[in-house]
Amino acid sequence: MWEKVQETVNYINEKTNQFTPEYGVILGSGLGSFTDDIEIKYTIPYTEIPNFPVSTVQGHKGALVFGTIGDKKVVAMQGRFHYYEGYDMKQVTFPVRVMKYIGVEKLIVSNASGGVNPNYTVGAVVILHDQVNLLPEHPLRGVNDERFGPRFVNMSEPFSVKMISKAKEIASVLGINVHDGIYLGLQGPTFETLAEYRMVKALGADCVGMSTVPEVIVARHIELETFGISVITDMGDEESIGTITHKEVLEAAQKAEPLVRSLIKTLILEY
Repeated sequence: MWEKVQETVNYINEKTNQFTPEYGVILGSGLGSFTDDIEIKYTIPYTEIPNFPVSTVQGHKGALVFGTIGDKKVVAMQGRFHYYEGYDMKQVTFPVRVMKYIGVEKLIVSNASGGVNPNYTVGAVVILHDQVNLLPEHPLRGVNDERFGPRFVNMSEPFSVKMISKAKEIASVLGINVHDGIYLGLQGPTFETLAEYRMVKALGADCVGMSTVPEVIVARHIELETFGISVITDMGDEESIGTITHKEVLEAAQKAEPLVRSLIKTLILEY
C-alpha cells in the first residue's frame, strides 16, 4: 500500500508541478458542481492516475480537480468510490491516503443520505458530528503500516469539533438552516427497507448512506482534520419509502447544492 500511494503521489506531483493543496474535498452524489467555485489549475481524470479506481456511479464524474478558492489551495474528488461497486475498502479509501501525501491537512466529505430523524425534511443540510460503521469490511483490516498511522485509532472525534463550530457560525451568518446528525454506513446498493430504516433510528443514527464512514476512518488514521456534511434526499418513513429512486436522490441533492457549496466554500476561506 505504501509503495502504491507514493507512486500515485509522484505521478500527481509531476502532473501538477508540485501543487500542494491544504484542503481535500470529496463530493457526493449530486454535489459535483462545487468545482465551479474553484479557480481550476489542473484536472486529472481517474482513468489516468496510477492505482486509482474508476467511479461507476451516475452523478460521479471521475476526476481530481486542483485549484484555489481565494488564497486556499484545494483538491476536489468529482466522484468517490463505494464498496458496493465491487472495490475493497483499501481501494475505496486509497484517494484519502494520496491526499495526505500531496499535502492535504483538512478533509471535507459530503454525501446524499436518507433521513430517519423526524426533524429532518428532504433537502435538509446536516452537519455530522459522529458516525456508526455497519459496513461489512473495515478499511484498516490487515497488517498495519505504522508509516500511515497506529494499529488502534482513537475515534472519539471522527469529525473536527473546531470545524463543526466554525461551520455553524458560518451557517448562522449566511442564513443557512443546518441540523446536527449521526451518520450510519451500510453496504448498499439497495435503498433501505422500512425495517432497516427503523433499525438505523433505533441504533441512534439520524441518517444513513453507503459511503463516508470508511473515508473518515482512514482520514483519522492518517491524522487529517475532518468535516462531514449530508444532504437529506429522502426520508425513511412509510409515506416516502415507496417512491425513492437514484434519479430523485440526485435531484434532491442538486436542489440543496447551492447551500452546501456556499457553506463549504466559506468554511475553506475562513477556517
